[in-house]
Amino acid sequence: MLKRTLLFLLCIPLLVHAQVLNPVKWSTSSKDLGNNEFEISLTAKMDQGWHMYSQKHPADGIGVPATITFEANPNVDYKGSVAEIGKLLDKYSELFAQQEKYYENQVTFKQKLKLKNPKETTVKFTAETQVCDAEKCLPPDWVEFSVKLTPKVTEEIKEETKPEESVSTTPEELAAKGDTATVTSIPEPQVNDSVQLEKDQLTEEASISATDKEEEKSSLWGIFLKGVAGGLLALVMPCIFPMIPLTVSLFTKQSNNRSQGIFKAGVYGLSIIVIFVGLAFLASRFLGQSALNEFSTNPWVNVGFFVVFVVFAISFFGAFEITLPSKWANYTDKQADRGGYLGIFFMALTLVLISFSCTVPIIAGLMGEAVRTGNYWSLVIGSLGFSLALAIPFVLFAIFPSWLTSLPKSGGWMNTVKVCIGFLELAFAFKFLSNADLVWQAHWLEREVFLAIWIAIFGLMGYYLLGKFRMKMDAPEDRLSVGRLFFAILTFSFVMYMIPGLWGAPVKLLSGLTPPIHYAESPNGVGKASTGGSGTTSELIEGQKYGPHQIPAFLDIADAIEHSKKVKKPILIDFTGHACANCRKVEEIVWPNPKIKNMLMDDVVLVSLYVDENTKLPESEQKYSPALGRKLRTVGNKWTAFEIEKYQNNAQPYYIIVDEDLNNYNEPLGAIYDVDAYYDWMKKGIDAYHAAKK
Repeated sequence: MLKRTLLFLLCIPLLVHAQVLNPVKWSTSSKDLGNNEFEISLTAKMDQGWHMYSQKHPADGIGVPATITFEANPNVDYKGSVAEIGKLLDKYSELFAQQEKYYENQVTFKQKLKLKNPKETTVKFTAETQVCDAEKCLPPDWVEFSVKLTPKVTEEIKEETKPEESVSTTPEELAAKGDTATVTSIPEPQVNDSVQLEKDQLTEEASISATDKEEEKSSLWGIFLKGVAGGLLALVMPCIFPMIPLTVSLFTKQSNNRSQGIFKAGVYGLSIIVIFVGLAFLASRFLGQSALNEFSTNPWVNVGFFVVFVVFAISFFGAFEITLPSKWANYTDKQADRGGYLGIFFMALTLVLISFSCTVPIIAGLMGEAVRTGNYWSLVIGSLGFSLALAIPFVLFAIFPSWLTSLPKSGGWMNTVKVCIGFLELAFAFKFLSNADLVWQAHWLEREVFLAIWIAIFGLMGYYLLGKFRMKMDAPEDRLSVGRLFFAILTFSFVMYMIPGLWGAPVKLLSGLTPPIHYAESPNGVGKASTGGSGTTSELIEGQKYGPHQIPAFLDIADAIEHSKKVKKPILIDFTGHACANCRKVEEIVWPNPKIKNMLMDDVVLVSLYVDENTKLPESEQKYSPALGRKLRTVGNKWTAFEIEKYQNNAQPYYIIVDEDLNNYNEPLGAIYDVDAYYDWMKKGIDAYHAAKK
């Protein structure tokens, strides 16, 4: 909920003042290599938070790879292909279930060539690229460039020049310098007030930066709480729980007074925290931020985590015990006999070593979370939460020793906890295997198979809690405790919740854990019919297609206008894109809600205009667009120009309710994930339309 609220706040600047975003600044330069050979460089500098897809980005995926095309010239012989210079990021996108290759901050494209005749020559080329930030993608864009090359004729007229010089990127700067060797074509924002646009862009960038920081903070709080939960689980396992009364009694008996015993327990607890957090910090320093990012998208790392979690699960089921060499624990135990605060520290280190089999699987889970998020501090923050939950009880029982009498006695229930954690370890092992499967697109663990495995695992866990079978280390149980019954009910409820997912139910509580809904044998759900909002079959008419959740949508505004005139309904314009992450989120979170879906199907004429649709326009429609500063080439160009010219905006998603004359009936809306807010926005526009048409 916090993340959704923050994303809604991020959209407020777009709602208050729509604007054309221009996050890329281009510049060109040329380098004379001698012997009539040159190297042309085209540099793209992206605003903070934006990235540009590489030429190596999969062409059949979501997102348009960069394409640099040099125009044929009778005096030019191009040498090899266009090279890329920059820090290439190769990451897996769970949202789009694909590997993505892109650049942040800056990338330079270089092309070598040779002039056949030593005369002044102008080389023309175009760059077609797409840029995105964390929340939106702009339509694919192309820019035209020309560079004038003047070869050196004689040695006498050589001028001292730097090996490579960045070229001015504005006509004013070029005129001031008298530079005519290189001409750069720069797309200018199509707005009336460029100063205001720049201010608005800076405001939006600040908003994006602030939101990213808030989301990062929220993510760290989440892993901290997961660490606390893991510490509480470890606390009640056989490796640690029996140590609580023994350790606390030792401190109280060896102290001269109560306050000294409490202080020693505090040192003991602090030592536990220092050990776990210190080890996590060293691991993070060793791995580094870049390694964590690479690990999160590396299928073999995910397979490695799968194997580790399966091994730990088998160990927790009682097949074998994972322990460190006994001499390590013996050594630290001897050091603890020294007494004093150093002895207390070694007592804590002894606990860490002897509880290895119980704590390491949980720490491995925190490591997996750190790898998944790619956040440098995730493992440290998670370990802090884990060690705090582990250490605080020792201090509390030292302060209130009478509480020791209320502790449950050690017994078979601790092994039950351990076995249940084994089931959880096994379930999350398949999450890592699913990550690898998605990267490889092997379709081994499609959504139905993944859910079937989880249903089987948690179903067996429920039967175990009911005492229907015992594991190797379990003691015989004549009666079922209330606690086991309660957790068995929760487990079976979770199983029942997952079962409809086999037939296409969204199971939103597992969002981010299961494979994406489209990565399935039946992406639209087994046996789903195309039904209208009222429950009747919805027939498509000419110009429509089935969109998300089988909602009919037009793909051309002209078709939508004609249909609106016939049915007397307002038009909901949906500026969207195949590579638009926020569009998919709205469609997955908001549109399936019955009251939203009914309105989309029954109360409006929906038209989805894909700004990145690459279908070529007919020659008759390839006209010059003042908004884009060039001729329209594709269907996506057409809708991009329409959005800019009509609404002074080029980001998606972008929603607006209009009539057949394109009169607005509410304020445009960006990405919003609150169903009630989206419903109120739609109802306001629909009611205003009908009131105006009376």
